[in-house]
Amino acid sequence: MIYHWASGTDTGKVRGHNEDSVWPVGTGADSAQLVVAVADGMGGHVGGEIASKVAIEAAIAARDAPARERVLIANLAIIDEVLENPRLAGMGTTLTLAVLEDDGSMDCAHIGDSRAYLLRDHRLEQITRDHSLVAEMVESGELHPDQAAAHPFRSVVTRALGLERSVDVDQIAESLRPGDRLLLCTDGLTNMADDAEITAILEGSGTPSDAVTALIETSNRLGGVDNVSVVVVDVAAGPSSADETGG
Repeated sequence: MIYHWASGTDTGKVRGHNEDSVWPVGTGADSAQLVVAVADGMGGHVGGEIASKVAIEAAIAARDAPARERVLIANLAIIDEVLENPRLAGMGTTLTLAVLEDDGSMDCAHIGDSRAYLLRDHRLEQITRDHSLVAEMVESGELHPDQAAAHPFRSVVTRALGLERSVDVDQIAESLRPGDRLLLCTDGLTNMADDAEITAILEGSGTPSDAVTALIETSNRLGGVDNVSVVVVDVAAGPSSADETGG
């Protein structure tokens, strides 16, 4: 497979600083392994920004490790950072990370309320599950899904990195196909735009870079109340895939 990717992050229209981190940065194409990730920090101006940055850097540095192990390593890196700098106590971050292999297999690990989506055959599927108070209320039947977007506690997460040494990390496996489009994003996007709007943008944007720009602009146009970060990856057949299919 060949992965064409783009990423972007923006402070938004309300907040004065950006606590998100994203990987990789910019645009590119890879036919070997590609690791993509978004993190949404919490813990104040300094703490949140540091937590998300430390998490991303530690996870990316853990070369050849599976996705879940990378997230666990990121968790310990944040805790070690707090031990060295006690003023950062209480900082944490979400982390959604996917390892994409050249054969199309995807290993995804996730904690918090950032998300991974897969657009395939005009259908958008959220492949991660939000670890948030509102998501749990919807799942238990206490809250109707239509009420979730406007709930005052919609940003309260029930799992995050950096708060405890032992964390529960979700792991998702997926087989990607040529024509798939993958989206990783922080809740700065999903709290502003619904799935229908996101689908329309992903389907109507030519390149990953076009999609990233449109998603961030839409979040800001709809209010931009939070930092917003996105990674978009297009999956295309590589030379070996074409040979196998007779193309």
